[in-house]
Amino acid sequence: MKDSKTFAVLATDVAVLTIDGGVLKVLLTEARSKNFTGMLTLPGGLVGHKERTQEAAIRILKETMTKTDYYNEQLYTFDDPGRDPEGRVVTVAYMMLVPGDEAKRIIRKDASWQAVKTLPKLAYDHNEVVNVAMKRLMGKLTYTNIVYALMPLEFTLSDLQKTYETALELTLDKRNFIKKIKSLNLVHKTTHKVEGSAHRPATLYKFGERKYTRVDLF
Repeated sequence: MKDSKTFAVLATDVAVLTIDGGVLKVLLTEARSKNFTGMLTLPGGLVGHKERTQEAAIRILKETMTKTDYYNEQLYTFDDPGRDPEGRVVTVAYMMLVPGDEAKRIIRKDASWQAVKTLPKLAYDHNEVVNVAMKRLMGKLTYTNIVYALMPLEFTLSDLQKTYETALELTLDKRNFIKKIKSLNLVHKTTHKVEGSAHRPATLYKFGERKYTRVDLF
């Protein structure tokens, strides 16, 4: 039998995304490896012998966040032989989406939300992981209802439009956007309104079902 040290070990990393204050952000922590001293990294770590990669991802995130039952999906397998200076490590990356109003649920002292557009060079290949997560999010926003995972329970249609515009990096026509959203029957009016505004109080909406499905949006 070959020496086990010649084989790769399995890890997982998670690109946790949110839109906070009109800015798309990703959750980062300080790298613990001496090879990346002073650099930031995505939450991640090794997968246990009896764990599935998703189970390991959630376990690791529980060290960083007070809540982890947000939408998540497997993103991609990153297996460049030189991605980790300490050895042959293959990582299965995940993407998680967190509503902006819950972005403060972080408990790890070295964790912080950083704007995706102005990220510094991250440890390992984590800039690439974030880029892949961004492309996945942007793609799925055009043909699914995945935007619900970034929204609070109740929101205005303007808030919903701004979320799409921020994530997709484009400007949408307000009238056409509202017409399309209403035609899909994705959201429903609540009896609540935004108070404290100088203008007429805006009606709050909610998703009829916060469950992933395909829609013909754009």
